[in-house]
Amino acid sequence: MEEQAMSYAGFWKRFVAYVIDSILLVTIQFVILAPMLAVVGLGMFAHGLSDEFDPSVALIFAIVSAYLGIIFLSIFLQWLYFSLMESSSRGATIGKMVMGIRVTDMQGNRISFGRATGRYFGKILSSLVLMIGYIMAGFTERKQALHDLLANTLVINQRM
Repeated sequence: MEEQAMSYAGFWKRFVAYVIDSILLVTIQFVILAPMLAVVGLGMFAHGLSDEFDPSVALIFAIVSAYLGIIFLSIFLQWLYFSLMESSSRGATIGKMVMGIRVTDMQGNRISFGRATGRYFGKILSSLVLMIGYIMAGFTERKQALHDLLANTLVINQRM
């Protein structure tokens, strides 16, 4: 795809796509993580039924472990979702498909899983300091956010 023929996706289109993806991911994570939270909650409840509730080291360890497990599982699921979908033949997550946009390399070609992974983890940097890395998409020439600049990717409008 020639660069002149590319139509770059704007900030608000990308934002709405991200909101759609976030709603989908939160729903999936809830279905997966709710049983884990229920087990931890029941364990805490059963432990709290004793006459003298004295949080033991084992209980604290269980709570911290469950919390960290949930965080890591959440990050893992998000990474797989964004990296697999954006490196697929469609080049887009479900939110991006709904909004008619996709992620490409600088020439408009499909990106690799490795590049999609780098782009995903680059979003951590985009999130730092009041989300300025994301806001950059509204002001750069090719409407690239910080993570797009780091991964040499573009988000473009699909041809209709």
